[in-house]
Amino acid sequence: QVQLVESGGGLVQAGGSLRLSCAASGRTFSSYDMGWFRQAPGKEREFVAVIRWNGAITYYADSVKGRFTISRDAAKSTMYLQMNSLKPEDTAVYYCAAASTRGVLPTLERRYDYWGQGTQVTVSS
Repeated sequence: QVQLVESGGGLVQAGGSLRLSCAASGRTFSSYDMGWFRQAPGKEREFVAVIRWNGAITYYADSVKGRFTISRDAAKSTMYLQMNSLKPEDTAVYYCAAASTRGVLPTLERRYDYWGQGTQVTVSS
């Protein structure tokens, strides 16, 4: 079992920045590929970014590429999402997730085994 807790969400003006954190506890953090997803009101949850278990590879949705950066700190068992140049369309509940299976970087929800409770990000125009 892995427990995931997100933090760092809030209200920010367009063009601003936020850094989300996802603290993991339970089984070995470095065993999992880790991802961020988001769900806007009235929309399905969508993939945002993923990082390999060892931090060596990252992949982003086109909508956030160049603005968001995913990273992880094994010593702190924590993953981060640095979000810059935020836009109103980035408004959503952001979820972190952990995937135990190896292979192609997981971008689909069904590949993930554990989920956090989510943190709200609101970007005002």
